[in-house]
Amino acid sequence: MRKLLLICTIAIMAVACKSGSTVPTTPEPVSNAPMTKLDKTSQVGIKGDWQIVNVSYPGSEFIKVNSFNLADSKCFIGSTWHFVSNNNKGNMTLNSPNCTAFTSAITWYINKEGQFVLKILDEGLKSKNVKTGFVLGVRNQSETSFELVDKINVGNKPTDVVYQFKKVN
Repeated sequence: MRKLLLICTIAIMAVACKSGSTVPTTPEPVSNAPMTKLDKTSQVGIKGDWQIVNVSYPGSEFIKVNSFNLADSKCFIGSTWHFVSNNNKGNMTLNSPNCTAFTSAITWYINKEGQFVLKILDEGLKSKNVKTGFVLGVRNQSETSFELVDKINVGNKPTDVVYQFKKVN
């Protein structure tokens, strides 16, 4: 029953949030289901400080993508992310000079399917009280880089938004 409810919620959110030529990217929401199956090896590999060095997607000069319901995807270039793998917490900071600055605590994990599950926490809120989050693919993970991939719909065509991370020291 819980899985059916989650699938219905995801379908409703995907249809309600992804349309038109200006496409907001709203990665699939996640519920407050307990984290049971984790990919510990991938999580430990992401531990530490990272920076997004590029955000790419086909047609990027023609569409505008609102990443994580926060800002234009290009505002994430140069953002810094801190991941703690033993407690699945961290923080992110948007610091692009042409965008509004933003800092937030996050919770995250990588499930057995290789999906990166992220919750952006409002100040003072615990993750158990945040009802939605984002699910992205993880690929090309190495000691010094990895990519998070969001799937969006542009003109009824699936499109990948790729966030390229590089290790900071």
